[in-house]
Amino acid sequence: MDYKTARSFLINQAIASDKNADTFLMRLKQGKAPVPGQVTNMLLALKVVFDSLKNSPTIDRELIYSLYLLSVESRQHFETGRQAGANWPPLLDEDLKRINRAVKSIFAGVWNN
Repeated sequence: MDYKTARSFLINQAIASDKNADTFLMRLKQGKAPVPGQVTNMLLALKVVFDSLKNSPTIDRELIYSLYLLSVESRQHFETGRQAGANWPPLLDEDLKRINRAVKSIFAGVWNN
């Protein structure tokens, strides 16, 4: 996966559109589990974005907004779903922590495992 593909994928998973209403965030908001492979692809895309931007002094606004949504709002939707009795996959909580650490790493310029 190259930077352009990774960036586009992350933006598409955070921001719903007419072309893709089945985004990661939309599924969580609806109390649905992610599509199989969706989180794995997001984590890969986050690592690619990190590697591409780690020495960059700036990040574009659309990407920043998407990373924020994936990091913060995914957790909020998860907790709301948990309280409403959503049947989340057992590893989703850990996956959200991994996404959060990856986003933090992108912002910091230092990878946090």
